[in-house]
Amino acid sequence: MPNIVLLPGLACDARIWEAQLPALPAAFAARVSDAQLFNDTIEGMAAAALRDNEGPLVLCGASMGGMVAMEAARQAPGRIAGLALLGSSARPETPDMFTLREGAIEYFERGEVREMIEPNVFFAFHPKQAADPAMVQRYLDIVLGAGAEQLIRQNRAVMRRPDARQHLDSVRAPVLLVCGNEDRLAPPECTREMAALLPNAEVVWIAECGHMLTMEKPDEVNAALNAWLARQFPDA
Repeated sequence: MPNIVLLPGLACDARIWEAQLPALPAAFAARVSDAQLFNDTIEGMAAAALRDNEGPLVLCGASMGGMVAMEAARQAPGRIAGLALLGSSARPETPDMFTLREGAIEYFERGEVREMIEPNVFFAFHPKQAADPAMVQRYLDIVLGAGAEQLIRQNRAVMRRPDARQHLDSVRAPVLLVCGNEDRLAPPECTREMAALLPNAEVVWIAECGHMLTMEKPDEVNAALNAWLARQFPDA
């Protein structure tokens, strides 16, 4: 049975998976990777996730974590038993987003992390969840807790990420794509593009959901993951 490795998004950690870890079947021995904390590139994060976890793997990545999962599938296709990509994109950075991230990094370098993050936090959520102060505060605590250094390093990694579209058609493992129908950071068109490229992909759309799927709609995400795992690994 493959092990499940959960890959957090940018400036995130195991807390974004706290609703998923207890809900996943014990047979998969799910654990959360910390490769994003110690590597400066998407390629390095993927290599570390592969090195830190033995045997066949199901990589489940949210946002930046999905980029890491796709890169791991390129580096070690024979070890990937499945991919679950949540609110992610295979595209390289656009010039406009590159410029926006450069501007954000200038804030972080000056130590103005809260000043940059707080006004933009609502873009990560559907309006209904953005109106939940407790949920927004949990997310703020995670991102602000990452600190300026991690925000700078991980943004630069995303800015320099590879174009995963070039190899997705060679991924033979089953892939689950999950996207919030109102994700403004990795919009639905990114998921549709990945689905068109991947030979063995299923897509699940989460209604009234933005980018932070695991926090916004945990029950729906858990149901999608467990149903897909049951189909792909019926002996679990």
